[in-house]
Amino acid sequence: MLSAGLPQGTVPKLERPGPLRERVYEALLELITTRALRPGQHLVESELAGHLGVSRQPVREALQRLNTEGWVDLRPAQGAFVHEPTESEADQLLSVRTLLEAEAARLAAANSGTAGIEALEDLCAKGEQAVADDDVDLAVATNAAFHAKVMELAGNLVLAELAAQVDRRVRWYYTPVARQRGRQSWIEHRELIAAISARDEKRATEVMRAHTEHTRKTYHQHEQS
Repeated sequence: MLSAGLPQGTVPKLERPGPLRERVYEALLELITTRALRPGQHLVESELAGHLGVSRQPVREALQRLNTEGWVDLRPAQGAFVHEPTESEADQLLSVRTLLEAEAARLAAANSGTAGIEALEDLCAKGEQAVADDDVDLAVATNAAFHAKVMELAGNLVLAELAAQVDRRVRWYYTPVARQRGRQSWIEHRELIAAISARDEKRATEVMRAHTEHTRKTYHQHEQS
């Protein structure tokens, strides 16, 4: 157990293929994204290395990269800490997400066929069950998969690349409000599926914009409470 409180069982297993530094980076990023490592938490190289079963060097390299990308803050004479997002950072990111997702919904309504709509329905059912089971981790992962599927159905590679750049940070912001959003989030997903199925581009855009705005407002309410 890390002295800063990493929950038991949350440390991912490092698969052997691939460069070690990349695998350590991905493991730490996943722990941050899922908030197993919480904003503001002190990250001790030796403890992280011990839990991941590696030396301190790849951990140090990963922390430096995470610092460059804004996930970790390296403080002189203090060490590494998980970044604590400001209200402004969250608002800017989630506002950009709204723009990307709304356009994806419009294109999905224009382009989706039966198979794509069925895939969305399957993900929605999985998400609804996760909420019913109070499985927050699965609900968050399924929510990300649902939005990724809409982006895939949009069929715009440039839009998908832009969305991929913000996807993990969106998950980071969504995790603490996933339980609060709960069933309502999946009701909104059902409304989106209906609009896409009807090939109603205008309605799909409106539903997705409202859906992502609800998440943004819920996040801010959570941070202020």
